[in-house]
Amino acid sequence: MSFHLFGNVLTGYGTAANNRGENEGNITTLQKILWKGEVHTTVSAEAIRWALRYYWQTAGNDYQVNRRWNDDTNDNIWQNENFDDTIFIDDDVLGFMRAEGAKVEASDEPKQKGKKAPKGTTTAKRGVLEVTRAVSTTPFSGDLTFNAASGKKGRTSLYGTEVHATCYQYGFALTPERLKDKSRVIAVLDGLSSLGEVAGNHSRFLYDFSPESLILRWTHDFSPRILYCFEEKEREISIEELLRKVKNQDIEPRELWIAGAITESKEVEELEELGVNIFPGIKLAVQSMKQVIARDLQLPQLELIR
Repeated sequence: MSFHLFGNVLTGYGTAANNRGENEGNITTLQKILWKGEVHTTVSAEAIRWALRYYWQTAGNDYQVNRRWNDDTNDNIWQNENFDDTIFIDDDVLGFMRAEGAKVEASDEPKQKGKKAPKGTTTAKRGVLEVTRAVSTTPFSGDLTFNAASGKKGRTSLYGTEVHATCYQYGFALTPERLKDKSRVIAVLDGLSSLGEVAGNHSRFLYDFSPESLILRWTHDFSPRILYCFEEKEREISIEELLRKVKNQDIEPRELWIAGAITESKEVEELEELGVNIFPGIKLAVQSMKQVIARDLQLPQLELIR
């Protein structure tokens, strides 16, 4: 049976806001969804995936990244436009797609009875790493700041920016055996536990997306069962639903790693008694998980250095 890695991340408390682009209107907005009957702000899964790729790009020579971000041109540079998931970690973990139109347009060809119209081609691989949208733990109250563009006057020189002081939570899933190089699951853990700035418009707002609390699950179960398990009640983070699932034997306690600030919550003492792996620090929990993954997937010990 295949192993699956699932995770649920809760960021620290911060102020989320988008920086303003050159040709936008007078209000710079945050993305929003209706969540449990109230409006919450959200950060897209693609923004998180982008930040993970950028982490690999800037982390040193350990990772070969195909789509590299150029800060000078604000654009991507491809190392290999034909892709190679054996060499490039982002092609393997995050997938790729290139769609090309037909070389000859159907309208340009002489019509021949029974001949099919030319078709385009698609080169694609579905990403092995799946990421949910990040959702704020508190509803959005509509906070705005008003600003003036420095040094110029115009129709949009005065503008407002939506700001949300909150935490975000998001989840992820990965089946290492679907990777060309299954040891890259280690790089995914390293990246997601170290994400910095995520999202924004023409530039990214500084909001620490590294985990303040983290729940990991290493299991043969196909279902995560831990997604969005953090809940804010009276300004305190709760994981009551996770405790319920463990007590009801929907989740095997020894499949869970719980780390960070959440370990000070009232539910964790009971979870530890049930056999859940508890770590006060995020890095300690990730290192422990990497050791278990390396053992179960029979990875070379060298992989843990990354």
